[in-house]
Amino acid sequence: MGSWAYFDPEYETLSIRMNPPQVSVDNSSCKECTLVKVDSMNKPGILLEVVQILTDLDLIITKAYISSDGGWFMDVFHVTDQQGQKITDTRTIEHIERALGPKGNTSGILKTWPGKKVGVNSMGDYTAIELIGRDRPGLLSEISAVLANLQINVVAAEVWTHNRRIACVLYVNDDITNRAVEDESRLSAMQDQLKNILRIGGGSDDDDSVLGRTSFSVGSTHVDRRLHQLLFADRDYEGAYVAGNDGEADCPIKPKVTIERCEEKDYFVVNVRCRDRPKLMFDIVCTLTDMQYVVFHASVSSEGPYASQEYYVRHIDGFTLDTEGEKEKVVKCLEAAIRRRISEGLSLELCAKDRVGLLSEVTRVLRENGLSVTRAGVTTVGEQAMNVFYVSDASGKSVDAKTIEELRKEIGHTMMLNVKKAPTNAAKALDANGWGKNSFFFGGLLEKFLT
Repeated sequence: MGSWAYFDPEYETLSIRMNPPQVSVDNSSCKECTLVKVDSMNKPGILLEVVQILTDLDLIITKAYISSDGGWFMDVFHVTDQQGQKITDTRTIEHIERALGPKGNTSGILKTWPGKKVGVNSMGDYTAIELIGRDRPGLLSEISAVLANLQINVVAAEVWTHNRRIACVLYVNDDITNRAVEDESRLSAMQDQLKNILRIGGGSDDDDSVLGRTSFSVGSTHVDRRLHQLLFADRDYEGAYVAGNDGEADCPIKPKVTIERCEEKDYFVVNVRCRDRPKLMFDIVCTLTDMQYVVFHASVSSEGPYASQEYYVRHIDGFTLDTEGEKEKVVKCLEAAIRRRISEGLSLELCAKDRVGLLSEVTRVLRENGLSVTRAGVTTVGEQAMNVFYVSDASGKSVDAKTIEELRKEIGHTMMLNVKKAPTNAAKALDANGWGKNSFFFGGLLEKFLT
């Protein structure tokens, strides 16, 4: 039984014009949150696109109810901002209505949504670099050093690590022209050097998942989705999970994924229960979509610090999860998708004037102080570079106050530094040095440079 029949493109366009999507942003029905309601023609991937739009606005989805059986897609999302408040900003509301409404990308076949460009803000042309390989301490520092030596500036980047693997999407340009790097010899040299770095420590195995891969592209895939795809293709869900500094060992509820058969409707029900966090629904829906599963119904809720999510799915070819092997793979892949974005421990937020070698300099200082980067985000706004690093001690121990103070001295006064989730044994030391009083909030700083 097939899930999706062929639709003639002209008929689809006509149907959309006759039945345009409807979206409403409701602030009156619920005291605690804003309700976003979407009614639209049902198309493959529509749930992921809607969740992506809400997630890119940094909205927190506390509850959601999805129904897309037949030819119509109906869903309700309960959302708040990062502070747990209703969405009252008129620009945000207008963006939701425009993006999800008749004039938005969801009014088409959902093929043209440009994706989130990792913080690139009117920076002109760029080259996108994708890297996947075996992770090790100091690897990000080595990657950024290669680019700095080639006089290539990192405009923006997103870096994830999971289960001894690293995946990166970097947006770079020429330091002189501020345009994409187009010289073939330069691109070849960059690719060769990056491949050599990724091969180090990969062992004698000839498999690409060990040796690492690098590619250049300017694709429009959403960056978070692309990172999921890179790690999934590298089979980071296989083998024993190697716990890092993601807090899972101390977590009272580890990710738990179960799959049951719904005989009445010929669905399989995927149940997920884990610690709640931002973008959790996006990560789960993204993984199901890329594994070619269609979500027909779903219910999502948050209960205190935990999240419960239930999805009624079939494979895109209409079949259900018929074998134990298929079920096991879905369970492992969803558990991996949940873990990839978990970053407990110390978060360092830095702001400085952008320049070639800035990322290389900062990551070198982190490496020399025995810190490993578990996740990172690089953003450029105007002439300002704003970087976020989630770090852990290379030996797996908590980062102590002495290490942080040394780090602060080496970074110097040309950069603004904020330390979040500082270790408890360092709290007093940080206060004594005035960090608690003088530190900035990254979101506020970003808003300052955007206005």
